[in-house]
Amino acid sequence: MANRKDTTVRRANRVRRHLKAVANGRPRLSVHRSSKNIYVQVIDDVAGKTLAAASTLDTGLRGDLKTGADVAAASAVGKLIAERAKAAGVTEVVFDRGAFLYHGRVKALAEAAREGGLTF
Repeated sequence: MANRKDTTVRRANRVRRHLKAVANGRPRLSVHRSSKNIYVQVIDDVAGKTLAAASTLDTGLRGDLKTGADVAAASAVGKLIAERAKAAGVTEVVFDRGAFLYHGRVKALAEAAREGGLTF
C-alpha cells in the first residue's frame, strides 16, 4: 500500500501532466501551501525559468499580515503575484494547484490573482 507522500506526489504529477497537455505555451501558476505560509510562482516550462514569484514571507507582506496561514494572506499573495506577473509581461497562465484541493487558501489565492488581472 502506498504511503501518504507517494499518494500526494502522484496526485501532483497527475495534475501537472494534464496542465502541460492543455497549456498551449502558457506559463504555469504553481501554488504550494504549508501549515504556516503560502508560496506561488509563475513558471515557463518551455524555458525552465521562473518568471515571477511571491509568498507570505516577502518583506512587503510580512508586516501587514496577521499570519501567513489564512485566507486573507493567500488573497494578498494572489494580488501580489498578479502585479509581478503583469510586470513580467504575463497575462494568461494555467493554474497548477498541485496536490492541494481547490478550496480555502488555494481558492482565495486564485480568485485574487484573477481580480489582479491574470487570466486562467
